[in-house]
Amino acid sequence: MRYYTGQHQYYCGVDLHARTMYLCIINQADEILYHREIPTRADAFLEKLAPYREDVVVSVECIFTWYWVADLCTAEGIPFVLGHALYMKAIHGSKTKNDRIDSKKIAKLLRAGMIPMAYVYPKAMRSTRDLLRRRMHFVHQRSNLMIHIQQTNYQYNLPKIGKSLKYKGNREGIAERFSEQSVQKTIEVDLELIAYYDAIIGKLEWHILKSAKAHDATALTILRSIPGIGKILSLVIVYEVQDIRRFSRPQQFASYARLIRPVKESGGKRTGSSNGKIGNAYLKWAFSEAVVLFLRETREAQPYIKRLERKYGKEKAKGILAHRLGRTVYYLLTHHELFDMNKFVNQQQVANNKSPVAGRKGGR
Repeated sequence: MRYYTGQHQYYCGVDLHARTMYLCIINQADEILYHREIPTRADAFLEKLAPYREDVVVSVECIFTWYWVADLCTAEGIPFVLGHALYMKAIHGSKTKNDRIDSKKIAKLLRAGMIPMAYVYPKAMRSTRDLLRRRMHFVHQRSNLMIHIQQTNYQYNLPKIGKSLKYKGNREGIAERFSEQSVQKTIEVDLELIAYYDAIIGKLEWHILKSAKAHDATALTILRSIPGIGKILSLVIVYEVQDIRRFSRPQQFASYARLIRPVKESGGKRTGSSNGKIGNAYLKWAFSEAVVLFLRETREAQPYIKRLERKYGKEKAKGILAHRLGRTVYYLLTHHELFDMNKFVNQQQVANNKSPVAGRKGGR
């Protein structure tokens, strides 16, 4: 975890909400200079900050309303620190908790160099990333409709549909399987909604892919050279990573993508694991899906995964492979190289190579 240790004359802690924000401004001597609640407006915020603009830093906890504050501070040339919500225990662990106390604690943590920093995602790519996440929501809604059709089929003990409903041609005659008109109407509504989601998702994917090519076409090409990582998974990885250079080591990237299990130790002994959900859930999903598709599309990797399954079991073997795919993505994006299957499955080369999974340009 990184902490903000910059030294300033003034420190501004903000407890931010949708309609109001509580400001606490202190100086180097820990004296409170301003401590009031104001409307959540850019003009009001800049007005209260004006007397301290010569050397002030602003910090906000990472909640859903932080975008506009970060963009405003960037535009005004004010240093901005985004506090990691899951690590700010000094705020959430108080016996008494309110906006006034929270803003004061943020300011004091900022002054002490103890604000755990979250990544301030750049404005240029942020809206497309959010649109990609929204697409995933629509995909889940469409999947729920398909599941409802299957459950209704089981409810009436009818023969299995036997076809994937994600393909439009397999949906014909599904409603007619049911004898009752009300049930048929329910299925027809589900099918109409599925068709509507298909159209919406298709338009979103076209727009996102067009934006992604403008943002980082090279990364998309590199990622799609990995078997199993196609259009959607490559988009998710590109927009959730944004810039691979913000991770100094592959271990940091693996931790951020939830590909390793955090371990607790005390007195030289392991006491269990926790905080497994700290990290990026979308990257975790992407690599979990990539493992399944990678194994489906590559014969060369079958002996490797069989060795892992014999040694660790089926589920743990998939977790190990997901970790290796994560490290693969890190090295490929760092060195701008394409995937090389031979280096990926050859354990001897993995042991001898500094970047074992990085192939040469022009590889697969």
